[in-house]
Amino acid sequence: MSPLETAQDVQLSTPIEQLPGVRSQRARLFRRLGIETARDLIRHLPMRYEREWGEDAIGNLPMNAIGVARGTVVATRWVPPIGRRARSGSASRRGQGRFEVTLEDHRDRVLLSWFNAGYLREKLHPGMAIRVVGTTKTFRGYPQMVNPRWEILDDPQDTPRSGDRWRPIYPATEDLSSAAIERVIIQVLPTLLPQLADPLPEQFVIERAMVSLRDAFARAHQPASQDQADAARRRLAYNELLLLQLGIAMKRHYSQAELSAPPLRWSEAIDQHILARFPFQLTRSQRKVVSEITGDLQLARPMNRLLQGDVGSGKTVVALYAVLLAVANRKQGALMAPTELLAEQHHLSIDTMLEGSSVRLGLLTGGQSASGSAQRSALLDAIACGDVDIVIGTQALLSESVKFHDLAVVVTDEQHRFGVLQRAALRSTMSQTPARKGKTPAPHNLVMTATPIPRTLSLTIFGDLDISTIDGLPPGRTPITTRVVAPEKSEDVYRYLAKRLKKGDQAYVVVPAIDAAGFETTQQLKNVREHARFLADKHCGGYRVATIHGQLKRRTRESIMYRFHQGKIHVLVATTVIEVGVDVPNATVMIVEHAERFGLAQLHQLRGRIGRGSDGRSSVCVFIARPSTEESERRLEAIAATTDGFKIAEQDLQIRGMGDFFGTRQHGLPPLRVARIPDDLELLYLARRDATAIMREDPMLHHGSRKRLRKVLIQQYGDALGLIDVG
Repeated sequence: MSPLETAQDVQLSTPIEQLPGVRSQRARLFRRLGIETARDLIRHLPMRYEREWGEDAIGNLPMNAIGVARGTVVATRWVPPIGRRARSGSASRRGQGRFEVTLEDHRDRVLLSWFNAGYLREKLHPGMAIRVVGTTKTFRGYPQMVNPRWEILDDPQDTPRSGDRWRPIYPATEDLSSAAIERVIIQVLPTLLPQLADPLPEQFVIERAMVSLRDAFARAHQPASQDQADAARRRLAYNELLLLQLGIAMKRHYSQAELSAPPLRWSEAIDQHILARFPFQLTRSQRKVVSEITGDLQLARPMNRLLQGDVGSGKTVVALYAVLLAVANRKQGALMAPTELLAEQHHLSIDTMLEGSSVRLGLLTGGQSASGSAQRSALLDAIACGDVDIVIGTQALLSESVKFHDLAVVVTDEQHRFGVLQRAALRSTMSQTPARKGKTPAPHNLVMTATPIPRTLSLTIFGDLDISTIDGLPPGRTPITTRVVAPEKSEDVYRYLAKRLKKGDQAYVVVPAIDAAGFETTQQLKNVREHARFLADKHCGGYRVATIHGQLKRRTRESIMYRFHQGKIHVLVATTVIEVGVDVPNATVMIVEHAERFGLAQLHQLRGRIGRGSDGRSSVCVFIARPSTEESERRLEAIAATTDGFKIAEQDLQIRGMGDFFGTRQHGLPPLRVARIPDDLELLYLARRDATAIMREDPMLHHGSRKRLRKVLIQQYGDALGLIDVG
């Protein structure tokens, strides 16, 4: 497709390669940023703004003040530091020194200097036309800018900018600069703004002291002041949060009105029969949560409940109670875990608890498809015929080949690791489950998470779920002592480990890599294989040291974990595959190398692998770290200050923000481009109140101006929120 002749012909749906000035090669660069159409382009908002002054000729640059000029690079040179290290060349190789550029316009010159920026030797060359922004001072009678910002001029002949302005800085790449993105937006924005239809009524917007949608986009891309940019961000952030709350409410309404689930009978006799399978008594908090869950399971609409609790709080037993209630009603249950190792651990622990019962278990993972196809086929047949009561597995449960006979309860562990389309796919496995009263059959859903959800996120990511929380730890658990030490103290740490081993304790040692391959020697990252040999040779002689990581086969991992659980392995050197799901009561020591490389929630999960015994022995977690950033320092301070997972979750949210709370690539996260949680908490509550009022009057957004709101909602959030059926 050839580019359009003028911007006046551009529509919101126009492909990016047809926009004026965008050739096919540059269109590919735009697509890397997720920009496919003109609509995507104007929704690609600035991440910040910089005050920019009008351009001057080099000879007119103001002294001791910020100025902007353009010119041609006429000379460059690298000036290494003076001294012995410079003569050896080592300092130069590390980028120490000074890079100088002489910039010339038609009449004057200015010297540009960057310190310790050797990489610029590959970026700036004679003959290039650039624009620079910086403070001009006199050096030896010659004008000079030190460490100025700079950009390459695509068209040196374009008209220099006059007057001050707030310059938008867009998310960009090395090959597609913010300035290049801005030039395309400036061309098409006047044509596209009138095409934007505001999904909210004018009076509704005015009552909330907000600008119209068109004004919001205009001010976001070309603000006359920071106040205008702030007003634009407020309206666009509110839009996102309102759509998010409407989507959550619509999803909840659809689930309750259009789906049916089998009501499960509960009685005191069934309760006592299930509790008899557990080797310990439930805590008061666990019994409270069981009551909330069984209340939902007795209804004919699907339960959608989030079960959250700190590591080691006993969530799996509560989830097993729900599944066993389905079995007591002659129906099936499923437990879906995000990794094979975690599915295997669930299978092992549940199989142990149900030993001697008539409950039939099955384990289904992706790794079974490569080998043992006959065994897998037999398991699938048994599931479809109802000869398996509880199926534990990974997302292999979502395969089209898996059909349940009568699925009633699904437990999803660590739900945020699954996409909404994956979670919705379980309904298609209920092919033989009878429909009730013309409604679509669906199982009851229980979601478990050992990552406590801050309240602000519970209103967003899990807003369509009822929430149950297990407080505290089971009886007999002792608090875990946490220490953060520098690498220089690691010898002391491992001598302490040897003392604990002599007392009969077991330990985990977590490192970030499996082997040394792919890492520069200067990084000196500890890895599973080498570190295990080091411990066996130097600190753990006479004790059995084993390794475990994600590249091992399932049966090998099972064997290693079984031997560790039985005390036949004393020290387990691992990657984060042991982060969740592993329960070894005799493991009382956790050592994490390079702890600064792990997230706060991940560190808390690792720490939760110890302190799981009930014999009162103390447990110690040591994080060996050398933080190199302010964020990593804050993480380590937070993990050392408390073992309360809920406080840690709040800290994690404050440090990383919502976008990275579960990792930016996790599926199912709301696609917020503008709103920032928890910074926009007030806007979130406003959007929640407004969404509740709207849905009370029109729960499916079918009437009047709300039809447009529904259309925008499905377009923007349909995939992310699982609104496919609703839409």
